[in-house]
Amino acid sequence: MKRAALITISVFILSGIIRAQNIDDALRYSQVFYSGTARFNSMGGAFTALGADLSSLSQNPAGIGVYRSSELSLTPQLNYIRSTTDFNGNTEDYLYNFCLNQGGFVKNIITKNSDKGLISFNMGYSFNMTNNLNQHVMVSGINNSSSIADYWAGDADGWNKYQLGDNAPVAAIAYDAWIIDTLSGSNTKYGTVFSNYGDNPPSVYGQDVRRSTMYDGYLGEHAISFGGNYSNKLFFGATFGINTLRYSSYFEHVESTDKNLPSDFKSLDYIDYFEDRGTGFTFKFGLIAKPVEMVRIGLAFHTPTYYKIDEYFYEDMYSKFTDGSNYSAHNDPLRFNYALNTPWRFLAGIGIQIQKVALLSADYEYVDYSSAYFFQTGDGYNYSDKNDVIRQSLKSTSNFRLGGEYRLNKFYLRSGYGYYGKPFKSGEDNASLDYRTLSAGLGFREKNLSIDFGYVNYKSVQLNYLYPLDSSSIQADYHQTTMKNMFSLTMGFKF
Repeated sequence: MKRAALITISVFILSGIIRAQNIDDALRYSQVFYSGTARFNSMGGAFTALGADLSSLSQNPAGIGVYRSSELSLTPQLNYIRSTTDFNGNTEDYLYNFCLNQGGFVKNIITKNSDKGLISFNMGYSFNMTNNLNQHVMVSGINNSSSIADYWAGDADGWNKYQLGDNAPVAAIAYDAWIIDTLSGSNTKYGTVFSNYGDNPPSVYGQDVRRSTMYDGYLGEHAISFGGNYSNKLFFGATFGINTLRYSSYFEHVESTDKNLPSDFKSLDYIDYFEDRGTGFTFKFGLIAKPVEMVRIGLAFHTPTYYKIDEYFYEDMYSKFTDGSNYSAHNDPLRFNYALNTPWRFLAGIGIQIQKVALLSADYEYVDYSSAYFFQTGDGYNYSDKNDVIRQSLKSTSNFRLGGEYRLNKFYLRSGYGYYGKPFKSGEDNASLDYRTLSAGLGFREKNLSIDFGYVNYKSVQLNYLYPLDSSSIQADYHQTTMKNMFSLTMGFKF
């Protein structure tokens, strides 16, 4: 039966370690989906061997050496992001997002009227979006086999009510909101409202489940680059990248029932919010060789990005009962710092110029996600267990990008394709997760002015869980399909 409400809410002092720094964070901040100017986007981002585009400063810095004049460009972008989930029926949600995808300039410093030696040397700056994290996801349906309350009860098992705050903080506020309670005759075993806290087994489900998650943020790079042209045969460059990380998640899980339960339960509302803000630093080096006039070969190396991240989060829970009682419980907001090293990257590409009519390019990229790791920034916390999970679950992968451009006098037609390989090892739930892009675009050039339009379609399908449960026969999983449609417009001016 129900017990009297606790007079005070527990104070939780775990410094956020229970929720934070998991494998999802490591992968999210390690993945790079190169994006930038409309020309770059519409050609699938396959610019490792091409250059002469400000977006290449974040990909192959040698691209700055291909420039023969100074240039300024700006790229606003409109994103339409649709998410579909299949928990007991399909549910769709969508989001429109407008952002500055790229903005920067390149300045010619040295120019020589010669075909030998150092012909030109340039410096440049460009902000390039490397991962747009905005998304709204909705999951809804009837759950006839379990509840998130079962997960909290399982998490609380083995602890008495005074120990929950230090060992199972979300279960602690579920206890304070009367969603779970100890079984009769036990201080460390718990039941839920669906079984009247164990007094009326088995649990009676059939409740409506609605989960809404709003993600907001991006990864972006301020690329400061220098590079040059040697004898029109070798182009070189280096980039110092200052990376910006902004990410927040507002998660709300609601369960409600119209059944007359002995516990008088009507609904629960669980809210989890967290926000990450960070700054990272990286170095990139690249070369582009032109062995013959129509062929370019590009190579680039990116050092790991070192991020220092500040995280803030809180959790709230509310419950309603048919007898008119309402309860709320909260975990105190927490803020703490941690650091993350993302993997190094190797890129290779080839470009073929067919006279002045067409251009074809292909990129290969190698990245080992299992080499990402967390480390402390002064609090002494040991991240070895979390880093072991990263090494055991993630793996190295290969990414491929293809692009093409066809010229019709002052107009250009473009298309591209991108494949970003599977980051999870075989046997993991999302071992089949990969990412694919299709792109197309148009361009116009008139003397020193250029206008380009690009479209990219991005798709991925991943397996998620409403909550973990011991029994694999209980349905708490769903597939989430993400479709992003990105429209970019670049205005460029040479001077």
